[in-house]
Amino acid sequence: MLDKLAQIETRYEELTNELSSPELLSNPSAYGKAAKQHRSLGEIVEKYRSYKSLTEQLAGARDLAANSDDQDMRELAQIEIASLQAQLEQTESDLKFLLIPQDPNDEKNVILEIRAGTGGDEASLFAADILRMYARYAERQRWKMEILDASESGIGGIKEAVALIEGDKVYSKLKHESGVHRVQRVPQTEASGRIHTSAITVAVLPEAEEVDVKIDPKDLRIDTFCSSGPGGQSVNTTYSAVRITHLPTNVVVSMQDEKSQIKNREKAMRVLRARLQEIEEQKQHEAIAGERRSMVGSGDRSEKIRTYNFKENRVSDHRIGLTIHQLDQVMDGSLDAIIEALTTHYQAEKLKDDSLAPVPA
Repeated sequence: MLDKLAQIETRYEELTNELSSPELLSNPSAYGKAAKQHRSLGEIVEKYRSYKSLTEQLAGARDLAANSDDQDMRELAQIEIASLQAQLEQTESDLKFLLIPQDPNDEKNVILEIRAGTGGDEASLFAADILRMYARYAERQRWKMEILDASESGIGGIKEAVALIEGDKVYSKLKHESGVHRVQRVPQTEASGRIHTSAITVAVLPEAEEVDVKIDPKDLRIDTFCSSGPGGQSVNTTYSAVRITHLPTNVVVSMQDEKSQIKNREKAMRVLRARLQEIEEQKQHEAIAGERRSMVGSGDRSEKIRTYNFKENRVSDHRIGLTIHQLDQVMDGSLDAIIEALTTHYQAEKLKDDSLAPVPA
């Protein structure tokens, strides 16, 4: 591990010098790529330098404990040794986590898709609650969340919704949210007070850039139609809504959120790229895709990754055995405890593979 860290530090120093070179400054694309790599290596290098400093301090304390003629100094050195050893062990553990191969999508924005599953009207109401939960979490993270499309139910719920979330490392925090979310509560529509169980599905897709997914215009069928629902005078009068069909895959994306056909088309293309990127990744990584499909499932109550029990004010993530009795705070967007626990769990799973990231060229 230390050899790899030394190589990373050397590469970091090379990048530091390159970022001030006139050649790189004159090439915005290459500069952006180098700056991003420099930032990604910076945290590792800072931790590695701390590790080296602690190692030197520990060697000095051990030397003092072994060779000092002063009894008090030897005792102080022993105390210092214990403290430095604990810090060194923690720093080494941190470095192992930092060297885990990074998901190339971690820095990306996400397309969030929420759909009501089993449970009828109650499922659509819960889908609206979960959409609101992620909106509040996005606010706490200072991300920008925009609803791209939503199909509302007649009682204030949503049948399905598609949102774009933009910000710093959005996918890295939300990628484990994909799956079936189950709710246990007394529905608003239930007069007898019986607890019902319903379910929704959540899918988190990394947003694909144009450079990630090449789409041939000849492969697209673009239809325009009048938008429906609330929206003022433009509803049912102008052909602002857009439906894009990708003919090779038969993927269909509809968008009518904006009054402008051009804006609806831009939004639809962003969602289409994300879905086509997912299809491509499924082809390349069938094992991963199979895990995701089983995780999202059909929306059946038995295929749950998480349960929200309102009567007990409890939320449980079944993948890691985590239970939190603060459901009211979770529904208000306080997701840090759950997301951090999931991240730690999956990082530990990767550590078991004992595979470290290669040094970037």
